[in-house]
Amino acid sequence: MGETKVSVLELSGHPELLAGVNELRARVYPDHPEARDARRHAEVWGWLGRHPLAREMRRWVLATGEGQVVGHLASLPQRYRIAGKRVVAHTTADYQVLPGYGFHAVSLMRRFFRTAENCVSADQVAGAMAVQRRFGAEVAGSLRYEAKLLDPSRIPRVPAPLRPLLAPARWGLRALDATLPSVFGRGPKVDVLDGFDASFDDLFERVAASVPCAPERDAAFLRWRYGTGSPPYPVTVLGVREAGSASGTLLGYAVLRVGDDGQNGYVLDLTASPGRDDVAWSLLREAVRFFGRAGVYVVRYRFATSPTSPQPRDLRGLGFFSRPRRAHTLMVRFADRGLHETALDAANWSYTTGDGEAGFWVS
Repeated sequence: MGETKVSVLELSGHPELLAGVNELRARVYPDHPEARDARRHAEVWGWLGRHPLAREMRRWVLATGEGQVVGHLASLPQRYRIAGKRVVAHTTADYQVLPGYGFHAVSLMRRFFRTAENCVSADQVAGAMAVQRRFGAEVAGSLRYEAKLLDPSRIPRVPAPLRPLLAPARWGLRALDATLPSVFGRGPKVDVLDGFDASFDDLFERVAASVPCAPERDAAFLRWRYGTGSPPYPVTVLGVREAGSASGTLLGYAVLRVGDDGQNGYVLDLTASPGRDDVAWSLLREAVRFFGRAGVYVVRYRFATSPTSPQPRDLRGLGFFSRPRRAHTLMVRFADRGLHETALDAANWSYTTGDGEAGFWVS
């Protein structure tokens, strides 16, 4: 099988191969029912097709001479601010190859790096990262993966007969959470926001002026990223505004999602005005309260520590614990050497990436 001739083809020029991509996904992940949900994946790709830079998105397939699809890779574009410059970088997505064709997987990645001069990715698959390093991507650092347990009695791996025995632990955690405002201070007021208005543009410009590296998260992008038709929709948006201002200066926001299973709560985005640790703490504290009311058993949050994020001491104070084995690695490659060196330091990034979102990474 490894000697079978295969070719790298651009999917846009061979739409007849799309059905083969759906079959490939099911064959690569036979134990994942969602891999066979072609309708759901069509919705995701339709949403990606509405990205502000959708015309720059590319998809390639590995196909045999008989037209069988044995591999797939997509290139997703995103605008970034790096050292004050506005640049577009791409990330790999939906990278999969059938067993027996692993040697040809390099051909897909080679096509990606020939096409995208600037690349940013967050990955945890060792094989994929090794191939990216081969083409010049370098490790900038690791993203923190933090979790907070809200209800031990709902942990899926706990046998049903034992769950009632864990009820006291749940009550104890809730009692501890109730004391946090008096111990750490109440912080600024957090409200539920209706959506993303022009104040989000102003907040991002303040972030970009203070932090050397950040994905562009203006109001238009956020509406696409989390609005109707996006994989995480519906979401809840929390915000902190300057005291005395109902619709003025935005000091920070958080985007929250309850997983489809009702058991997991995801902090998809949390951005505070640079240096406003009190705002970041208040947003995360209110996120914990929100997920507690929603009945999830655990809160999950993946991000890079920065002047716009909660600080480690605040995470510990709120009862979060690190999951190093589930941390993603941030990798970068920029054609401009100066920008590359800036992006190569994880301490320069303001960055959050959602967890559990249809297998796609979009910053």
